[in-house]
Amino acid sequence: MVTDDPAPLVARVLARRASPVTRAALWVFSTLFTFALSVAAYDFVTGLLARNAVLGWAALVLTGAAVALALGMAAREWAAFWRLGKLEELRLAAAAARASGRAEDARAAVARVAALYAARPELTEARARLAARGSEMMDADALVDQAEQLLVLPLDARARAEVEAAARQVATVTALVPLALADVAMALFANLRMIRRIAEIYGGRSGGFASLGLMRRVFTYLVATGAVALTDDLIGSVAGGGVLSKLSRRFGEGVVNAALTARVGVAAIELCRPLPFHVAGRPGVSMLVSRALAGLWPRGEDGKS
Repeated sequence: MVTDDPAPLVARVLARRASPVTRAALWVFSTLFTFALSVAAYDFVTGLLARNAVLGWAALVLTGAAVALALGMAAREWAAFWRLGKLEELRLAAAAARASGRAEDARAAVARVAALYAARPELTEARARLAARGSEMMDADALVDQAEQLLVLPLDARARAEVEAAARQVATVTALVPLALADVAMALFANLRMIRRIAEIYGGRSGGFASLGLMRRVFTYLVATGAVALTDDLIGSVAGGGVLSKLSRRFGEGVVNAALTARVGVAAIELCRPLPFHVAGRPGVSMLVSRALAGLWPRGEDGKS
């Protein structure tokens, strides 16, 4: 269990928006780029139509298809950003309902979380049990805790499995592939894929820019909470006493990279979770890495890893 709750600090950091000058500059440059691209496409199509009608119509059809695909991709990215924002909104609403102690607010927040998973067949029974029990409860804390236990804890188990798989993959590649560039590429790929899958588990949608935006928020979270530091105690708890000193440098680096990946995964879980941690504590990095690396590292004479 974590005693110091970083949620208020994280909420303030993530709520910060870019300055008006930065937003205006981004809008102007993106508009200028779109305008220049549109003019270039128009000149290209009209020029071909003047020279050869067949080629011109082919260029027009291809340009229309490209525009339609671009609009579709933009709509998908917008939906992904909206979905991630909805998860954060639900989490803040549940925290506010718990703080206010009003059963009506808690019941409304729980109903929104249940509606989020209306299309998830594996949670149908859980939603039915939540609806049956929720009508009998009058305490805000009990309502939110019940929703967390029935709806979110099963998703937590799947999210932890994704973190463990990513940590195991990063550690294995680091230990076995003697190329620094391969370590960086694998860590980036594994972390991005892990973040996307965690978002999908909790109800988000995958998307290229949305995933990059979520990764930025994850690292903002890590910086805000001071969770980027890796201590010797963590390495000791993962590797088991003095065993790490007996392993090669690559094995040690694998453990470190796995622990850093697990930290990123824990941050992604907290940011994508529709309800704040209360019934269950935040997953521990040491526990996640120990489970991920079980069986990968040599065991000592006493049988302990």
